[in-house]
Amino acid sequence: MHQPSPRRRRNRLGALALILAATGILATPALVTAPAHAAERGTGFGTWAPLSSTGWHGSMRVGDVHTYCIHPGLPVATGPTTDLGVRTEVDGLTAQQLASINHLVTTYGQTDDPVQAASVGWAVKAIVDRDTTLHSWGYEGDSLREAIDYIMRRASPENSAAVQDRAEQYLTEAAAVRVPRVGGELELTTDADDPTRGTVTADVDPDAVGGLHLDGAVFADTGSADRSEVTPGVSYPILASPPAGNDGSPYTVTARGAFTVRAAAIRYFSTPGQQESAGPADPVRFDLTAEDATARPVRFSPRVRTEARLEDGRFVDEVTLSPGEGVWPRHADGTFVQLRARAGLYRTGAFPAESAEIPAGLEPVAHLEVTTDPAVGAGTYTATTDQPLPGPGVYTAVWSIERADQDAATIPHLPTHYRWVERFATPAQTEQLVAPPPPADAPTPTPTPTLVPPPAAEPPATSLAVTGTTQAALAPAGILAGSSIAVGIAVIAIARSRRRSIARA
Repeated sequence: MHQPSPRRRRNRLGALALILAATGILATPALVTAPAHAAERGTGFGTWAPLSSTGWHGSMRVGDVHTYCIHPGLPVATGPTTDLGVRTEVDGLTAQQLASINHLVTTYGQTDDPVQAASVGWAVKAIVDRDTTLHSWGYEGDSLREAIDYIMRRASPENSAAVQDRAEQYLTEAAAVRVPRVGGELELTTDADDPTRGTVTADVDPDAVGGLHLDGAVFADTGSADRSEVTPGVSYPILASPPAGNDGSPYTVTARGAFTVRAAAIRYFSTPGQQESAGPADPVRFDLTAEDATARPVRFSPRVRTEARLEDGRFVDEVTLSPGEGVWPRHADGTFVQLRARAGLYRTGAFPAESAEIPAGLEPVAHLEVTTDPAVGAGTYTATTDQPLPGPGVYTAVWSIERADQDAATIPHLPTHYRWVERFATPAQTEQLVAPPPPADAPTPTPTPTLVPPPAAEPPATSLAVTGTTQAALAPAGILAGSSIAVGIAVIAIARSRRRSIARA
C-alpha cells in the first residue's frame, strides 16, 4: 500500500475509530472477544509492513485463519489483532457484500497459493469499495485489470496476468452468490384417500444442506426414518404407521430437519489503528420441526365370523366382528369407530355346495344388517330377519363389509377399495326350514272304501266214483246236457201243436 497524505490518514483513522465504537455497540452480549494476537504474514505478494510502496496483496494470518483486508487504503494489519467473532453487520456492508466476501474467503481464501490469495485480496477489496481499490495506488483509470497490473508490475510482474484473471473470475462468481435465507419450514401432507401415505417437503434456501428425521413414518423409497442430503423443495413420499402399543387412537407424524447455509456474515478481525479484515464465517445452522395438522386415523381390515339358527320361523345370525389384525380404531374422543356389515339371505330347494361365489341368478329373499356400538367396538352382534321366512327350503346368509357402505367418519379407517365377502353356503350359515307337521288335535280323515263284489261261491270239489272226474270237471258237460234237454222239450212242444192243428182241420 502507498503512503496516504497525513490529513487523509487522520480522517481514515478517525473514521476507523468510530466504526470500531459502533461495532462494539452492535455486538451481541453473548459474544466473547478473543484475546489480541499479532497478525502474521499470510500468503501473497508485496511488502509485509503497515505502509510501503508496493503494499501487501494477499492474506494476513491470525492463528490458523487467513483473513483479508476490507478497508482498501489503510495500513496492513501487522499489529495486535482481535478476533471479534462472526458478525452479520460490519461497517455498513450489505448482506449481499457479506455473503459474497464470505464465499470468497471461505472457498478460496484459506490457501498457501500466493496467486490465489492475492486474487482473493483484490476481489474482496473491490467488493467493499471498488473506487478506492482502483485508485489507492495512483492509478487513475476505471479498469480493475489495469489497476491490478499497475501494482503487480512492481510486486510480482510474472504473476500479474494470473492475478488479474482470477480476481475477475472471483468477482463474477461472488456477484452470483445469493444472500441465503436462514430458516424456513417443513411441510407434511396426508393423502386424503390413504392416511398412511403423504409427503414431507423442506421449504428452505436452495443452497441449504441438511437432513430429515421422521417420527411415526418412514420414507417410502428407503424404509428409513432418516434422510440425508435433502434437496430443498422436493416432496419426499412417506409411509405412516401408529406407534407401538397404540390403542387405536389417531396418531401424528412429526418431521425434524437440521440444515446449514453459507452465512451472510464474516468472521471479523480488528487491528486498532491499522486494518479490519474478514475471515470465513461458519455456515449458519438452523433446525425445523413440523407435525401433522390433523391426526391420522388408524387403519384396519375387519373380519366377520357368523353362526346362524332358525327361531320362530325367522333366520337369526350371531355376527362376531374383529379387527383382523391390530386393534379396533378409535376416534379422537376415545369412542370406537362404527362399522356396518350387511348380508343377503338366499333360499334353495336343497343343500347347496359351498363356494366362493354366489350362484348366478340367485337373488336374496331377505337382508340382514348390524352396526357396531361405538362404546364396544369389536364383539358379537345379533341380526334377525324382520319377517318370517317365506316357506320351506334351505337358507344361507352371505355377509360382506364394504368401504363404500360406511359412514364418512369410518371410510378413512379402511384400506382403499376394501371389500370383505363371506363364502356362500358355509355350514355355519346354512339352515333348513321344513314344512311343519299337522296339529296333534285335528281329526284324521277316514278314506272312502272301494266296493269290490265278493267272489262266487265255489262248490266243494267232490270226486265221482264212477268216472273219477271231479264235479268241477263235469260242469261244462252238465251245461251242455241241460241245453240239449231244453231244445228237445221245445221240439216236442212244437210237434204237438201241429198235430192239434191238423186234427181240427
